[in-house]
Amino acid sequence: MPHNPETTMTEPRGPKPSKSFSRRNIIIYGLLLLAVFYYILPLYVMIVTSLKGMPEIRLGNVFAPPVDITFEPWVKAWGSACTGLACDGLQPGFINSVKILIPSVVISIAIASVNGYALANWRFKGSEVFFTILLFGAFIPYQVMLYPIVILLRELGLFASLGGIVLVHTIFGMPILTLLFRNYFASVPEELFKAARVDGAGFWGIFLKIMLPMSLPIFVVALILQTTGIWNDFLLGVIYAGTKNFPMTVQLNNIVNSTQGVKEYNVNMAATMLTGIVPLVVYFISGKLFVRGIAAGAVKG
Repeated sequence: MPHNPETTMTEPRGPKPSKSFSRRNIIIYGLLLLAVFYYILPLYVMIVTSLKGMPEIRLGNVFAPPVDITFEPWVKAWGSACTGLACDGLQPGFINSVKILIPSVVISIAIASVNGYALANWRFKGSEVFFTILLFGAFIPYQVMLYPIVILLRELGLFASLGGIVLVHTIFGMPILTLLFRNYFASVPEELFKAARVDGAGFWGIFLKIMLPMSLPIFVVALILQTTGIWNDFLLGVIYAGTKNFPMTVQLNNIVNSTQGVKEYNVNMAATMLTGIVPLVVYFISGKLFVRGIAAGAVKG
């Protein structure tokens, strides 16, 4: 039987290979590189300036790498830079920020996770009204509520105290965190919840034994959002914390805007870098889980 090549040849399958340097790829990667350059350039300037001495900075070339690298600006920014009459650097502000950050993050995430779980799986009479009011509070500019909260904290005896600023951060973080947890728990298959109910599990049993173990990504999302928001906050800290409890951002502002003596740009840049280290470390450690949490239902609704 003669061999017919037409019967044995098959059509190529799969997507058509794309060109590595197509017009579309050039535009996409060009825009991405432009965005990277836009964000990296200020960071580069801060780093190289913080590693220079003042004589080298006075030469005026802000983009040139340091000739003689020195970490003295970092040491001074941390321990001896002046913020008005006090010359303690950022160290007191860092300690205050940690004291504010840890309880605020833990309390707000703990309460919001239970709120979101209850609103998603244990509907009660008026739950939708409650959730609507909570969301409404999230979209009210907090600048509108600054003075009423001052009066409230004064009446509670918490104004200018760590407890007062922790309470403020916990309350302001509650609406958006509750929304995140509610949407995440609502994306969990309802059959899993019903099966647990049939097996006799109650409110806390389902939450602690089923929901929590499978909710690490959304907890990381909440952790990053709260850590970034609370650590970088300036306005609430300068109003409610009191002079003895100023967070790191307020100390940074006092160092940068100090008018005494020579303007030390290297110390200012080092102080700025030190202030931003904590949110960056948290994000780089848990960045993959953050993306997973967003993709798994954090913005679904």
